Amino acid sequence: MTQTSSVRTLVLGEALVDAVTTPGGGTEEHVGGSPANVAFGLAALDHAVDLATWIATDERGRRIEQVCRERGVALTAGSQGAPFTSVAYATLDPTGAATYVFDLEWQVASVPGLTAYGHVHTGSIGAVLEPGGSQVREILAVARGLGATVSYDPNARPALMGLPDQARRTIEDSVRLSDLVKVSDEDIAWLCPGESEDDVLRAWGELGPAVVVMTRGGDGAVVRLTRTGEQQALPAPRVEVVDTVGAGDSFMAGLVSGLVDAGLLGGPDSRARLQAARLADVLPAVERALVTGALTVGRAGAHAPTRSDLH
Repeated sequence: MTQTSSVRTLVLGEALVDAVTTPGGGTEEHVGGSPANVAFGLAALDHAVDLATWIATDERGRRIEQVCRERGVALTAGSQGAPFTSVAYATLDPTGAATYVFDLEWQVASVPGLTAYGHVHTGSIGAVLEPGGSQVREILAVARGLGATVSYDPNARPALMGLPDQARRTIEDSVRLSDLVKVSDEDIAWLCPGESEDDVLRAWGELGPAVVVMTRGGDGAVVRLTRTGEQQALPAPRVEVVDTVGAGDSFMAGLVSGLVDAGLLGGPDSRARLQAARLADVLPAVERALVTGALTVGRAGAHAPTRSDLH
């Protein structure tokens, strides 16, 4: 792996096994979990990345460890203390869209050496499900205080996150700690029923993040800058969809990658540049994210594109 910058990223959240059932009835197991997929995506794009997660030393946990080694992602100390390794049972419909049922528990151990990280990412189940959700937010607050930039993807899972208003309060606690938030139109529809997408993007930006990006599946993405109020929709590349597993995570990895490469994430100076950025400064990262997401839906499973794939 050839590193492209000196910024080291910490990803906080679940690594698990996706047991995917196809429309034909067959089932295959893949290593996944939204934060783990983001970590794999960043490593594939040549970024130095560590993963703080919660797995066991059982067969599935050993498989996750092996995949992390193969992908160039280091597990932080304490990540292997779980009583069992979590499983997400995904069922694909004929269009390739996935629905999930989960068997998991979640905690996260304290992370040593937080000063080593210029950027921290979290999202999905790991930022909400207790007791680990509170532990994640504590680590985010400490890392942010040490100067790291923070990104967050709610990646809502209604079956695990309770009622929408309860989940929204918890999610907005993480939004407040973030410099960059990526949210899907489906997340907004569930969390904020009756509110317009534009109103939610504006309100979340006012909580703290400099940039809020909303994904719209095959219709692309919308990016909004908090300081200037600039907002723009970008189309998604047209691809034949095999399945949508990991597409949002791949988008997130591409987005963080692009902003790190642009010097807009990765430490206190990067935070200042992101806060002062104009739309033209961040659009190349959003375009990279759209390409990484499109490349993923064109392959089975949570495919992590490389830099050579982007070209």
